[in-house]
Amino acid sequence: MASGSVAIVEQFCAAFARRDSTELLEFFADGAVYHNMPMAPVTGKDAIKGVLDMFLAPAQSVEFVMLQIADSGDVVLTERLDKFVLGGKTVELPVAGVFELKDGKITAWRDYFDIATWTKQAAPGA
Repeated sequence: MASGSVAIVEQFCAAFARRDSTELLEFFADGAVYHNMPMAPVTGKDAIKGVLDMFLAPAQSVEFVMLQIADSGDVVLTERLDKFVLGGKTVELPVAGVFELKDGKITAWRDYFDIATWTKQAAPGA
């Protein structure tokens, strides 16, 4: 049976399919930090929304496929295949994510991936 933290992260990742950054922000604590590793970290819901919208707004669909998930209390580790359809092209990005939670809310989220894998697939003419 999944821990409470694992269940929250699974629900959060599943919510990406709805591409609603306002819904996704409900999973975060005030003052949360999101670090999409190729970019600078951002702090707070407004800044996190800005980063999420960069990926969600141009996408026709988004799916986070959970390959592995494990936890140590309020720290959840994920191995995922994040799939985006952008301009009719499918972009598949292997990602390792680390989520820290407190009182049922995400306080920190770090995603590790190879930016070249994204760029090769998402670039015009790719």
